[in-house]
Amino acid sequence: MWTLVGKFHGGSRPFKAGDRCTTCHDKETADMGQKMVTGQKAEPTPPTGKRPAIPVTVQATHDAEKLYLRFQWEGTQHVPIPFVDGGKMDPENQTKLALMLATDEAEYASQAGCWGTCHEDLRTMPGHPEDPAAAGLNLDVNQGVTKYIKESRTKVEEKGRRGKKLGGWDKLKADGDIQAELSAHKFMDLLRISSGTGAVEDGHVLEQRIMTGGQGLVGSIKEEAGYWTVTLERKLKSDNPGDITIDSGKLYNFGFAIHDDYTNARFHHVSLGYKLGLDNSEAEINALAQ
Repeated sequence: MWTLVGKFHGGSRPFKAGDRCTTCHDKETADMGQKMVTGQKAEPTPPTGKRPAIPVTVQATHDAEKLYLRFQWEGTQHVPIPFVDGGKMDPENQTKLALMLATDEAEYASQAGCWGTCHEDLRTMPGHPEDPAAAGLNLDVNQGVTKYIKESRTKVEEKGRRGKKLGGWDKLKADGDIQAELSAHKFMDLLRISSGTGAVEDGHVLEQRIMTGGQGLVGSIKEEAGYWTVTLERKLKSDNPGDITIDSGKLYNFGFAIHDDYTNARFHHVSLGYKLGLDNSEAEINALAQ
């Protein structure tokens, strides 16, 4: 949430006025990454030596039933994380790719893609609580506080004035209110594939990150000749809670992340928020009919 704090992010004012992240940053993502990995901005414990950005080719198509996505990018030499035993945060998975879809009902999704799920009080982040289980909330905190969006909280501190901690992990709404938000499409549809086993996961983010319950996903991930290739197949329509149905004539908010070099929960590469559509010239990721 530091992006909403003026002293940390000069674009907080135009963002609050409705600008998308791509408006200012679409051509400078590599420069932003360089500032992060060198500790110049945003990152208090920079992963020294990590590449600052990954150029990714994204292709999309569809037929009457499914959306097909293909991601490809160049691999990298391993750079150990200095404060992790063995240097690998997730030694079982060299690479993971995750993507999120959302309608405009989820606040910030139309401007920032999946960035609205990231908060200062998540696991591995500087503001993570020492003992989240002590709050007795209806959350799975076995691995710490996971991603959430503000629709699931009664309040999320976004300004940090007078020493207030950013975030709102412990301001959880009642179960019935959260279900109402889910029914109102205020969630992020989450898909992920991991290189270790090729396992695919289909869930969503609202009050926490839930990696099950979706309609299902088919995918492959492999490294060949120094390049990673991920292919995903997803049905266009679903009645499952936490799933987005993709219809012609509409735009959907789309963001993805690559956990390269055995990273986990942090130090991953995250795209800006883009628009996905079917046969739609206004979409930045336009899935054309086969």
